[in-house]
Amino acid sequence: MTNTLYDALIAPHAENNAPFLINDEGTALTYAGFVRRVAQLANVLKNMGVAPGDRIVVQAPKQTDTIALYGAAVQAGAVYLPLNTAYTQAELSYFLNDAAPRLVVCDSKDEAAVTRLCSDLGAKVLTLGADGTGSLPTAADTVPEQFDTVARGPDDLAALLYTSGTTGRSKGAMLSHKNLLSNARALTNLWDITRNDRLIHALPIFHTHGLFVAMNTSLLAGAQVRFMAAFDQDAILDELPNSTMLMGVPTFYTRLLGDPRLTKDRCAGMRLFVSGSAPLLAETHTAFTDRTGHRILERYGMTETNMITSNPYQGERIEGTVGYALPGTEVEITSPDTGQPVPVGDIGMIEVRGDNVFQGYWNMPEKTTEELRDSGFFITGDLGIKSADGRISIVGRQKDLIISGGYNIYPKEIEDVINDVAGVLESAVFGVPHPDFGESVQAAIIFENGVTLDGATIAQKIAPLLARFKQPRNYILLDALPRNSMGKVQKNILRQDHSP
Repeated sequence: MTNTLYDALIAPHAENNAPFLINDEGTALTYAGFVRRVAQLANVLKNMGVAPGDRIVVQAPKQTDTIALYGAAVQAGAVYLPLNTAYTQAELSYFLNDAAPRLVVCDSKDEAAVTRLCSDLGAKVLTLGADGTGSLPTAADTVPEQFDTVARGPDDLAALLYTSGTTGRSKGAMLSHKNLLSNARALTNLWDITRNDRLIHALPIFHTHGLFVAMNTSLLAGAQVRFMAAFDQDAILDELPNSTMLMGVPTFYTRLLGDPRLTKDRCAGMRLFVSGSAPLLAETHTAFTDRTGHRILERYGMTETNMITSNPYQGERIEGTVGYALPGTEVEITSPDTGQPVPVGDIGMIEVRGDNVFQGYWNMPEKTTEELRDSGFFITGDLGIKSADGRISIVGRQKDLIISGGYNIYPKEIEDVINDVAGVLESAVFGVPHPDFGESVQAAIIFENGVTLDGATIAQKIAPLLARFKQPRNYILLDALPRNSMGKVQKNILRQDHSP
């Protein structure tokens, strides 16, 4: 009986006694031990009444059992639905009502509140705490280490991931076995990941990056994973000499660059630093290369598509670009108005087609039809440029496009100019309503430590470099930019907080 994702990622390791997950306490779970734990948790799911196709909501701490639960959902034919551990009970209520799960696994400290939310839904509740204890692991310890794998084909759902929901209701992206496996294979091959690799994993596992990019490629290749409960700068620096890969978000790299212990010698055994989930500043690229001798590999993806593009592993990695379409993935730049391809070098909508593209939005057929074309192309909502040789550069989100006085203004162009001003650490450009022009350009600025500048000085420095209509009308000086859990700047919050 075949199960597309389980047969590729987990089943081959049944006799593999190599270390797989090494946690913060130094305890190692072997691959074979992981396969057995997955089976135990699959038995728990079945005993809880979980049937093929049922949703399992998981809002639990980052533990080895959390990853094994993902594997168990796959083996049992269920649909795995991880949620940000920072979501409030009100937010959780929306997801539970929308997804109608059979089972919810929550942090032990939240059991009473989650049980109340589930009382009218018919969903059962199990717990998994930050210390690794709870009713889920307790139940798993008492059941067999074998499970009859449920048959699942390429188009059967494996996961349901909700988008961040910065505009309107959060949408559940339906991801199939084929979606996840095709992407894992493409990345494993492209980045030359093998069983000889050791990945430093400090990302959350409720997101595409930490769960599917990091874990699925490691499982496929048989790589070792140093599994950290959270980002720990000291621990990462300690692990660099013993590891070969780090997958992170830009914040990881800026924090590491602020530590003098980050040196070429410390990184001598590393072969790959990957960044994604948010744009990486050009100066971060340059500073990291100067300090370590390594060029960060930036890639681009979305909840609905997994990874779409990547800078090459072998070849030039250019800051400001996210590289080329992955093998088996097509990327087109189209007119937002007509849907037709635009000339090379013109800004347009990024559309993507391939086995990595999701099946649609859960309970939202109209939204699915709106964003997923009959041709199979998904309209990403991101604006970008394709060079003559196929490299993709991201200009920004269409919803972040500023239209002022009839002119289209792309925030990233302005941000790049502001970020080049000495003393500026980072900027975020956004539009707010204006009675005459429709929108007015605003810039939120973060300075480097110890720097004292004002908006007038910045305006003076960028005036010769940008057309007048692109220049910000207001500079907002902040200590930090609002970000989501993966480091993306939340411009919707900036617009909300600084609109007239």
